Amino acid sequence: MDGILLNAQRQGRISFYLTCRGEEAILMGAASALEVGDPVFAQYREQGVLMWRGFTLEQFTNQCFSNILDLGKGRQMPIHYGSRALNYHTVSSPLGTQLPHAVGAAYRLKLAGEHHVAVCFFGDGSTSTPDFHSALNFAATLNAPVIFLCRNNGYAISTPTSDQFAGDGVISRAPGYGMAGIRVDGNDIFAVHAAVREAKQYALSNNAPVLIEAMTYRQGHHSTSDDSSQYRSVDEVLVTTENHDPLNRLEAFLKKYNLLSEEDVEDMQKQERKDVVKAMEQAERRPPVPMRELFTDVYHEMPLHLQRQQAQLEAHVKKYPEKYA
Repeated sequence: MDGILLNAQRQGRISFYLTCRGEEAILMGAASALEVGDPVFAQYREQGVLMWRGFTLEQFTNQCFSNILDLGKGRQMPIHYGSRALNYHTVSSPLGTQLPHAVGAAYRLKLAGEHHVAVCFFGDGSTSTPDFHSALNFAATLNAPVIFLCRNNGYAISTPTSDQFAGDGVISRAPGYGMAGIRVDGNDIFAVHAAVREAKQYALSNNAPVLIEAMTYRQGHHSTSDDSSQYRSVDEVLVTTENHDPLNRLEAFLKKYNLLSEEDVEDMQKQERKDVVKAMEQAERRPPVPMRELFTDVYHEMPLHLQRQQAQLEAHVKKYPEKYA
């Protein structure tokens, strides 16, 4: 899906895209250790978590094309997914804003006596924001059952981790906030699954937060707005990809124990490509979200000033129909 929608952006069919290439094991490993009842507060590289929970290719592509079936009604950039049914809070672009929100949700779960944890995904760049400090401090002092899962992929867009902090990565901050923490190989899906599974059990048993640092590498550009060759060498990417790719590791494991064959891999890739292309082409043909949705969902009942603004816009469009065809 990432490959096809990335190409669609390069072709000008959608405005923006961002892949999770190299970090798939973190997403699927974590998602498989959680329940739908555990609310997720994601950044913008966690499409795998949504996919695991049942978000369909049609829903992914509808959102990226901002068509009439987009659950967000065209109000978000592509890849800023959200799903109330799957307990996945809508993605926000600014780094770190989801961290305090996750603490609030976890505290509410605790007060309500619900046997669930809130889970917050973020990158190493978010640890340099004030929201990171506020969230971890509140979580520890409020004894909130929340899992903070940091994807340490080496770069905050173009800033390497060596320029972000001088300490031992992100995990060394856990003791400072008075919480449990664990560092895990983020390219090993089974290790991530085990870490998140145990972190959830710990958080529920102790009404306490847990910080997980998953070590990985961002194989692609930060986004379609980025050219990573300007700040890291091509050799660095190739060597890391060759030696630490999570998909290759999982495939090798499954083949070793005769759980997967080369033919199976080829068949899955062909079928998935067909399914993604079909979903994308259907999403592209669907009409856009009506302009009136600009004014809905702002208030429970639309106030007069919004009614006037809507009428003015509709009159303007009617006067210049050729500009809005």
